[in-house]
Amino acid sequence: MKLRFCLLILTLPFLSLAQTNLRIEPMNWWVGMKNPALQLLIQGNDIKGGTVISKNPKIKIKKVHQADSPNYLFVDLLIDKNLPAGKYPLQVIKNGKVIHEISYALEQRKPHSAERESYSPKDVIYLITPDRFANGDPSNDAAPSMEEPNPNRSHMYGRHGGDLQGIIDRLDYIKEMGFTAIWNMPVVENNQKNESYHGYSITDHYKIDPRFGTNELYKKLSEEAEKRGIKMVWDIILNHIGSNHYFMKDKPFKDWINYNGEFVSTNHVRETQQDPHASKADYKKQVEGWFVPTMPDLNQKNPFLAKYLIQNTIWWIEYGNLGGLRIDTYPYSDRNFANAWTQAVSAEYPKMNMVGEEWSSNPIITSYWQKGKINRNGYVSGLPSLMDFPLQNALSEGLSEPESWGKGLSKIHSVLSNDLVYPNPENLVIFGDNHDMSRFFTQMKNDKALFKMGLSMISTLRGIPQIYYGTEINFSNPNSTEHGEIRKDFYGGWKGDSQDAVKGINLSADEKESQDFVKKLLNWRKGNDAIANGKMTHFAPQNGIYTYFRYSNKSKVMVIVNKNAETKSVEANLYEELLPANAKLKNIYNGQTSTLGKTIEVPAKSVLILEVN
Repeated sequence: MKLRFCLLILTLPFLSLAQTNLRIEPMNWWVGMKNPALQLLIQGNDIKGGTVISKNPKIKIKKVHQADSPNYLFVDLLIDKNLPAGKYPLQVIKNGKVIHEISYALEQRKPHSAERESYSPKDVIYLITPDRFANGDPSNDAAPSMEEPNPNRSHMYGRHGGDLQGIIDRLDYIKEMGFTAIWNMPVVENNQKNESYHGYSITDHYKIDPRFGTNELYKKLSEEAEKRGIKMVWDIILNHIGSNHYFMKDKPFKDWINYNGEFVSTNHVRETQQDPHASKADYKKQVEGWFVPTMPDLNQKNPFLAKYLIQNTIWWIEYGNLGGLRIDTYPYSDRNFANAWTQAVSAEYPKMNMVGEEWSSNPIITSYWQKGKINRNGYVSGLPSLMDFPLQNALSEGLSEPESWGKGLSKIHSVLSNDLVYPNPENLVIFGDNHDMSRFFTQMKNDKALFKMGLSMISTLRGIPQIYYGTEINFSNPNSTEHGEIRKDFYGGWKGDSQDAVKGINLSADEKESQDFVKKLLNWRKGNDAIANGKMTHFAPQNGIYTYFRYSNKSKVMVIVNKNAETKSVEANLYEELLPANAKLKNIYNGQTSTLGKTIEVPAKSVLILEVN
């Protein structure tokens, strides 16, 4: 007992200097990064005026920056490339006294981390709303310390209890369905009073929301996904934070938040980024305005905030073993910052794919942001990929509306003809629906034939397919366009559910048919070089028929879209430039092989996919 008391006394001075009452971000880093520089955000009570020293000569303190707030320091470090992994001492000194001792961890990188592969046209991305997918751990449903402490499945905008463990439990299903990448809506802490489930109001950039799990559990999810050949795509928000973020309680600098931290709505006129006639006032309001009062807009012109966001991205790539990024609300960010961000990420991870959200049906607007596009105003983006909203809009309208001049399939053909404005259209992410729009089955007016046609085209056109969870079993929203309805619970993700999509329990005949269809289609797609790496040639639609080819040096695929209500005989000689006489044609759905004749029979309201040999 006396010994324990003595140890306690000896420990007290150390505890008073410990880093437990400091916030340090990033909380750790890695040796062997290409960029040896690192900037630490240190938050602690009244540390302004202090300085920081390193006890190791291979970690140099280049500069200590004083913030506007009395409670922050920003510390520039330079890490020697030969420094081994380990914990290294730093000291915070003020008025000649050591006020904080820091043991900062520099970890060993995973082998070949910098050369990691990312998602590409050979992949199919499965988009998940984690709160609505599966509740694998009911013990984390309630979080008494959070602003929204309890789940409520009866409320479409409440938390329902889905979590990371639920996704881990269903990785085999995701793999078996043919998906090779998972994009989760954001899973970092969203400690907001309302609608915290969606994840887009960050309150802690370095912490998984406890209602989803822990940082360690996310790492496990990534590891288990990798074992199954599945890449993890991180959904990142650079534009804004949640109003309960600690930044809002204590802003490091006065200009940390746009409009002096007061709500001014964005005008959502994203075209001001490209418009040669745009007023400065419109541009400012677009980029600096807030979405809603609970989403303060970040001032990325502040160099400390810019570096904070860049380092946070790199930290999650390294820590979470990520295979790609998706960037929310990309054109709402300062475009010069956006370039600095993409360049920094690409410098560390040259193969890292990053897809930005620009919700425009105009390819000229979308293409402005793709890497390699030389724009009229001189701006050249560093973003490799964009969500292909122009094609999504064309697919939705082109399939669901009657055929007539300038409508129907010609809309799809026309949008694809505009690929000339993209530096790399093959790297666009293509989709029928996502978490912000009506389900694809609803867009197709609950017509399962049109629905299958759309999925067939998404799986075979140029680009990287993305499919929203539940789309494979005909999820729809016939009565409401509310986001909470669109993002409904996946069947079987909760104990007591009457249906289970993974086990196939109580699925309707149509739901099971669609699930089997998607599974067959995506697993066929996995091994096809023409789809993964090939070029595309299409033929102008005629009489409700639209034909295109995908081809590489290794394989060729012919796709014939028939929107007519009856079977059509298509003249083979129309496609002789790509379809040699006596070619062998294999139907990918039934495996039947035939020799090319004068015509090809295409069933009513279907997409015929043929391997050409």
